[in-house]
Amino acid sequence: MSGILITGGNVIDRTGERRADVRIAGGIVSEVGQGLTAADGEQMLDASGCVVSPGFVDLHAHLREPGTEEAETIETGSRAAAKGGYTCVVAMPNTDPTQDSVSVIEFVRRQGEAAGLCDVRPAGSITIGRQGQQLSPLAELADAGVHLFTDDGDGVQDPLLMRRALEYAADLGIVLAQHCEVKRLTERAVMHEGHCCSKLGLPGWPSIAEELMVHRDIELVRLTGAPVHILHLSTARSVQLVRAAKADGLPVTAEATPHHISLTDELLAGYSSLYKVNPPLRTMADVEAIRAGLADGTIDAIATDHAPHAPETKEQPLDQAPSGMLGLETALGVSLASLDMPVADVVAALSWKPAAIAGVADQHGRPVAPGEPANLTVFDPNVEWQVVPTQLASKSRNTPYVGLPLRGKVKHTVWRGSATVLDGVATR
Repeated sequence: MSGILITGGNVIDRTGERRADVRIAGGIVSEVGQGLTAADGEQMLDASGCVVSPGFVDLHAHLREPGTEEAETIETGSRAAAKGGYTCVVAMPNTDPTQDSVSVIEFVRRQGEAAGLCDVRPAGSITIGRQGQQLSPLAELADAGVHLFTDDGDGVQDPLLMRRALEYAADLGIVLAQHCEVKRLTERAVMHEGHCCSKLGLPGWPSIAEELMVHRDIELVRLTGAPVHILHLSTARSVQLVRAAKADGLPVTAEATPHHISLTDELLAGYSSLYKVNPPLRTMADVEAIRAGLADGTIDAIATDHAPHAPETKEQPLDQAPSGMLGLETALGVSLASLDMPVADVVAALSWKPAAIAGVADQHGRPVAPGEPANLTVFDPNVEWQVVPTQLASKSRNTPYVGLPLRGKVKHTVWRGSATVLDGVATR
């Protein structure tokens, strides 16, 4: 094909909304306007009744490779991402070996390029092996193109080590992303500490375990001036802390997951491990606070925390099963079904806001305008649908959304000027 013409859509980007057709040639947007006609050989994509937006960017995806390929590979995770409307994902460093060296970073990057479905940007770990003892070679990894660093899944427990990491980050121009959990307060914890956990007789996960570290790192930002991105906020008090930090002008950003805006701890009453996540599902009051934080901009981005697990591990008893659920293919549908926000604001939280945090705003989340990279998503914001596990691209099936009504589904995804998803089906 000589190019692509997307017709009949409602374009939404950071500059606003308008009805327009979009022509793509040579990997870039070449023309935007109404009534464009197809040239010879152009691939036509129908966007009638749909939104055409910059591609989505996920700040928080576990692609499991290297080390746990039975749950997911970079190829299958990238395919799930493309089907979810993502043109870029940040691959978390919870791998074996950890993404704490240039060799592992380059391996992940090569695997992403080979898959050819979306832009895979590996995150580096803040500490070697995510053990919280010694800093990773941050400068070396930054020179290799790593922008986001995190010990996701653990969080840096030592405040002095985190201070030193932030001081380095300020000099290097990188962003540290923190998993906020004081481990000493969550030992043996299975679910949110509250009425439901007491009723079920399960060890509780107190909100203060998150909030203490959110507070600590905000104060370290105040001290060092280095930016911090706070992963998967889950409590009302955490939202308040971030809101106050932003009011003080501190370079603090935050994300929320689709499951923390849609599900509550009461769903664990049946002891299903599908609902076990880290941080845990909380109360409806917390859910409402997260929703409000997204609506008023306190929380910048919606990030999936896509965490696939092989059935034999996730189907263990609740206290033994690993935490995590799938998210890439359902994020849009959950977000539009759960949030009382304009579609444009939801797109912002899925696209150009996370792109800025991830350091990919030169290629992703760009305005839909001539000369810009052709990384685009076309989705129907009104269609209602339900998850069919066998139709998921992910290698795993640990989704809690089977049987629940979702709203908004991706129809086409274009990455680097080529369609990776057509009519909801991945092209490779």
